[in-house]
Amino acid sequence: MLAQQKQQIVALFQAALAPIVAGTDLTPNVVLERPRDPSHGDIACNIAMQLAKPLKTNPRELATRLVAALLAAPGAEGLIDAADIAGPGFINLRLAASAKQSVARSVLEQGAAFGSGVSGAGHHVIIEFVSANPTGPLHVGHGRQAALGDAMASLFLSQGHDVTREFYYNDAGVQIATLANSVQARARGVKPGEADWPESAYNGDYIAEIAADFLAKKTVSASDGEPATASGDVNDLESIRRFAVTYLRNEQDQDLQAFGVKFDNYYLESSLYADGKVDTAVKTLVDSGKTYEEGGALWLKTTDYGDDKDRVMRKSDGTYTYFVPDVAYHIQKFRRGFDQAINIQGSDHHGTIARVRAGLQAVDIGIPQGYPDYVLHKMVTVMKDGEEVKISKRAGSYVTVRDLIDWSGAGDVTRGRDAVRFFLISRKADTEFVFDVNVALETSDENPVYYVQYAHARICSALANWGGDVASLAGVDLSPLTSPKEFELLAKLASYPEVLERALGELGPHQVAFYLRELAGDLHSYYFAHKWLLDDDEPLKLARLALAAATRQVLRNGLALIGVSAPDKM
Repeated sequence: MLAQQKQQIVALFQAALAPIVAGTDLTPNVVLERPRDPSHGDIACNIAMQLAKPLKTNPRELATRLVAALLAAPGAEGLIDAADIAGPGFINLRLAASAKQSVARSVLEQGAAFGSGVSGAGHHVIIEFVSANPTGPLHVGHGRQAALGDAMASLFLSQGHDVTREFYYNDAGVQIATLANSVQARARGVKPGEADWPESAYNGDYIAEIAADFLAKKTVSASDGEPATASGDVNDLESIRRFAVTYLRNEQDQDLQAFGVKFDNYYLESSLYADGKVDTAVKTLVDSGKTYEEGGALWLKTTDYGDDKDRVMRKSDGTYTYFVPDVAYHIQKFRRGFDQAINIQGSDHHGTIARVRAGLQAVDIGIPQGYPDYVLHKMVTVMKDGEEVKISKRAGSYVTVRDLIDWSGAGDVTRGRDAVRFFLISRKADTEFVFDVNVALETSDENPVYYVQYAHARICSALANWGGDVASLAGVDLSPLTSPKEFELLAKLASYPEVLERALGELGPHQVAFYLRELAGDLHSYYFAHKWLLDDDEPLKLARLALAAATRQVLRNGLALIGVSAPDKM
């Protein structure tokens, strides 16, 4: 059911209810749902059961009055075919065939805009994802964040929101110092396992690559920063640090480019310290009266905001704990005008949520409770040839995003990117996921991304064989579409906008992947059940081709939203 049709039916209910609730203070809330059992109809409404008690009437009698009024209304003609009452007062409606068939025309007329909305107009949202420390290549966990975050941003954009994709670089702290020390050791000729190798150093081959380029005095640059030229002096630790961070930021840029992900803004943790924003945030918290000193440390009263215990902000050695710059960072998000902030992070960040939100409430500057939203994802296990893959030689201790793209595409970057993106959003973020490289390489129904893309290619092939003007299909007579398979496919197309709204509301882009698999399944089933290129029935042929073209459009729209290509041939 299309949104416009839903609005028309709600209006019919409200008109039927008007004389019934006249003289009362009741404001009926008409909710339309899809029956669990399709045999019960296309739409179900329980408004009679809701209003029966306050109106002191029998719910079935009330439902009978409403159904009579609905069917008698001029606006029901061509929209509602039949209505019946089930159980204690459920009203079940069946849409008219023409109302169902009109979905294909709506899709073809709206094209790439089908499924889009304007509910988010004037709403500014920032989605922060990946945010990897610049200490190594991106791993598969970062890949899951990239797929989730980019798809979620597209979801918000599709509904009219103003969206900023942001990458937060943790370019300060112990891990960056470890990176610099690791590169310095390599530059001095020390290798992992040797006596002088730092105990907590990074061991991957990429450290040796950075050291070699540093000694060669090369220049590197990241997408949003100043170029860094290596001094070549192994004793110049600051030059090593600056060069290594920029080198790895550049490499992460390349990984993200291969993954088809672009960010609108990059934010450096170091800038929060350099610009005094961390110190200002701490002072604001102290002035709020929500802190206290104990044992030489500064504590925040996070228990006032539901945390299980108070948390240290500043340790006795004068350094801040890791959630303090996060508080300062999110104060800046709010002050930059983002009324909604969404963070996509690994499940190991769960403990941060209460602390950051407590800090944001304690500063008392109008930040709403529950700001920011968090989407936490669980780990990804990579399987290849029946065995778990844990180590990438270059990274040293984990599988990189680049590895996964290369393996899943067998050298074809687009194919690999499509598989990795689709797979990594095909499950709820809070569930663990097993990524089977061998399945990603399958050219069969076992491979979900191939299954969906093949549905699109199958339609392209049929339309090419027809050879007509696809644009003309928007104007054909759709009344010949009367088989159960056709009505099933039309209903699936009509549900696409609702899927996007639900996925957005639940911050769950996996629902789009689920929907695409179901739509592809309905298309393949329809293809085998009915011949499209008929020789003896031109009106039916054109109607079926219009339905196929509409399905192709929705497949394209959904695949584009999650960053997956829609090939014409497979």
